[in-house]
Amino acid sequence: MDFERARRYTPVEVTDAERRAAVLAPVVDRGGAPHILFTKRADHLGSHPGQMSFPGGGVEPQDIDLTATALREANEEIGLRPEEADVVSRIDDIRTVSEYAVTPFVGTAPDRTYVPSDDEVAEIAILPVSELTARENYESERRDHPYYGEIRLHFFRVDGYTVWGATGRMLVQLLELLTDWEMPPDVDRVVDPDADLPV
Repeated sequence: MDFERARRYTPVEVTDAERRAAVLAPVVDRGGAPHILFTKRADHLGSHPGQMSFPGGGVEPQDIDLTATALREANEEIGLRPEEADVVSRIDDIRTVSEYAVTPFVGTAPDRTYVPSDDEVAEIAILPVSELTARENYESERRDHPYYGEIRLHFFRVDGYTVWGATGRMLVQLLELLTDWEMPPDVDRVVDPDADLPV
């Protein structure tokens, strides 16, 4: 994992959003091989229920900055203590369909058992980077979006999980920064705007 390249990266920032959030993409060394930790959002949540995500959430008044938001949320959602995480880099802010500007941070975390928050997290998945970067586990499609026009959606399917949506967009950049993986130049298919999405 090329953390030095990630440290040198200058992220694109969204500065005009009224609603801010931050997430942490934790990289875990498991058995000498890099893995990435994801959460599966609880089914009862109002936004993006059941989807794979990184630990994170909206800015709270007590957060001194966006890094503090990401670390606080990771602690609340999976029990990762702030002192355990080494925040390495920040990648591009993204706008989500829920009208947030999300700032993603990349950091390292220890390989241990994490406990999902009953309120927000249904499951924790720690997926190997070697599988996330395997071409047979990635596909993309192009469709029209009601707010953003024509978009490319990314799907990473590993160990029965599908990482897509905003987290899929973040993962593309994360993998391109930290590994030698490159997003394929062409989409696998073009679909209608109302085509089914993963549940």
